[in-house]
Amino acid sequence: MEYVVFYTTDPTTAARIPEIYPRHREYLDAFAAEGGLLGIGPFDDPASNGSMAVFSSRERAEQFIARDPFVLEGIAHPSDIREWDALNYR
Repeated sequence: MEYVVFYTTDPTTAARIPEIYPRHREYLDAFAAEGGLLGIGPFDDPASNGSMAVFSSRERAEQFIARDPFVLEGIAHPSDIREWDALNYR
C-alpha cells in the first residue's frame, strides 16, 4: 500500500511560490533522503490543478505535511491522506 496526498494551491498566496520554493526544496530533498517519499510534484498548472505526493506509509505522509514550508506558509493545502493500492510494473 502507498499513501497519497493531493494538494490545492491557494490562489491568493500562489505569487509567493518562488519565494518559498527554495525552503520547500531543501526540506523535500532532506526528507526524501530519509526514505518514505515515493514521488511528488505539481500537475500541469499547479495554481489551478494543485499537486500530489506519494508516500510509503501514512506516518511518513503526516510527518511530511507537518513541516512542509508550502503548507506552513499557507500556499499548499493538503487533502486527507488516501490509501492507494497501486499496481507496480517496475
